[in-house]
Amino acid sequence: MKCIRVIALPVLAAALASAQSSHQVRLGLLTAEPVKWDVEENWRVFEQVLAARAGLKPDVVVTPECFLDGYAAAAKDWTLERFERVAQDRATSPYVARVRVLAEKYRTQILFGLTEKRNGKFYNTALLVDRDGRIAGHYDKTHLQNHDLRFAAGSDLPTFDLPWGKTGVLICADRRWPETARVLRLKGARLLLVPSYGMWGLDNEWWMRTRAYENEYFLAFVHPKVAFVADPDGKVIAKLETNVPDMLVVDVDLSKVHEDRHLRDRRPELYGEIVKGK
Repeated sequence: MKCIRVIALPVLAAALASAQSSHQVRLGLLTAEPVKWDVEENWRVFEQVLAARAGLKPDVVVTPECFLDGYAAAAKDWTLERFERVAQDRATSPYVARVRVLAEKYRTQILFGLTEKRNGKFYNTALLVDRDGRIAGHYDKTHLQNHDLRFAAGSDLPTFDLPWGKTGVLICADRRWPETARVLRLKGARLLLVPSYGMWGLDNEWWMRTRAYENEYFLAFVHPKVAFVADPDGKVIAKLETNVPDMLVVDVDLSKVHEDRHLRDRRPELYGEIVKGK
């Protein structure tokens, strides 16, 4: 088991803290293997780990993809009846209500992975709750492949205005397409959060480092087995790889995000083929 947890030193001078407040963000990245179909057990693990790390005061807590139901969409014993039972309606779900309570209690944003039923369809959703316990938005997975076709595809790549600035979200396979990460960067995101469930490992780490490098921003990858953060230079600045539920807590300084290489020197007039479709 490899386990590295990084906590950056706080800014000591009050003046500097005030000046840099919009640049500093403390990430809390949950690594835990959820149990398929067992929403109560998965909730218990989430609540337990969050309580254990709450004293570190993360600004945002991120779970893996579809953490609440254990990514039941890909289960071999899938049935529509079972899927209906684990899918959440945000207006009536007791688990969404609990997320809102914990966000307010610990004064943190929470990006929570679940299957959501909305307008008669199922979505692979990352639900964003702000530190006041309000639902601040959501992101639906946009790029669906064979194992994901029980979901409806999301239709937008939004950014979220959080205390430290614009933040983007991609779910798992969405990260495979460089266009998704670039669009979010062009929309102003300085931080990209990537809750995931499937493939991970060294190759994935290189790909995520490349996404951070080519877009000159921070990228946080969150998976049941590993969490890490890549900086705008494509370097991994913190990593947690473990077989037990835990949370990587790490500070990032968004003032290090820049546009003086790849973004500055882009030639959009040459890229028309990208948007022509098939």
